[in-house]
Amino acid sequence: GGYSMRQSAFNEIFADLELARRLERTEACGGIEFVEARARATPESGARWIEVAGAAALYDGPSSPITQTFGLGMWQELAESDLDRIEAFYGECGAPVYHEVSPLADVTTHQLLSRRGYHPVEMTSVMFRSMTGLEPESGRIEVRRTAEGEYEEWARLAAEGWGEYADLSELIYDLGLIMAKRRGSLSFLAALDGRLIATAGLSIAGDVALLTGASTIPRERRQGAQHALLQYRLRFAAECGCRLAMMCALPGSASQRNAERSGFRIAYTRIKWGLPAEVSQNIEHS
Repeated sequence: GGYSMRQSAFNEIFADLELARRLERTEACGGIEFVEARARATPESGARWIEVAGAAALYDGPSSPITQTFGLGMWQELAESDLDRIEAFYGECGAPVYHEVSPLADVTTHQLLSRRGYHPVEMTSVMFRSMTGLEPESGRIEVRRTAEGEYEEWARLAAEGWGEYADLSELIYDLGLIMAKRRGSLSFLAALDGRLIATAGLSIAGDVALLTGASTIPRERRQGAQHALLQYRLRFAAECGCRLAMMCALPGSASQRNAERSGFRIAYTRIKWGLPAEVSQNIEHS
């Protein structure tokens, strides 16, 4: 009886425009907090953001994955002049132009991007779940919040979790250090038998929690660290008054499967649009 009632309540959350706006706003807010943390930590980076037609255009350096827009076409119909302004912003920053666009955005958004020479470059599964039916704390993995003096340790562990991708390690460390210092950001550590083995992050906007920063050092995988971190963050967010949690992952990835096993379902698949270098250069020099 209890299970069917929980399922019924969960099924009342539909993957519609209202939900998409909540999810996209949450991710935009997380990005804004990151860019502002970068600007505080290293003002010379030029990190900043602007709002155009309800979308957040974020700049965190020309090669940062944070440098892109969120929420394009979610709040109003996109105009050519809106894209002109965004492209000029990134042109001034010397950065490529990327837009993460929900399929629930106004239909003209995709048409306009295509017409201006943008190409799809990546897809992301945006997933969500309600806060009902959370698991109690259990198992050998101990999870706790990162203390203020542990931000560098958190970033180092997060980078070590990407150890098989040596070229990404420095980038992950750099991003992790800023992520842990964001205003409103929450970071967590997982330990097994006293050894720190995994990291995860969380940011909250309104009543939606965004789960990020999941990383386990390679030799300690398959021991339940990420599951423990995920459940701990869900319970923490619920205690903070959140009604929804969201995660993003590559379609068909292990991260997506793990999320689905933990009660998440796919709201939609988002497309990342990019402007080819030759088109972008024409804009900068026009």
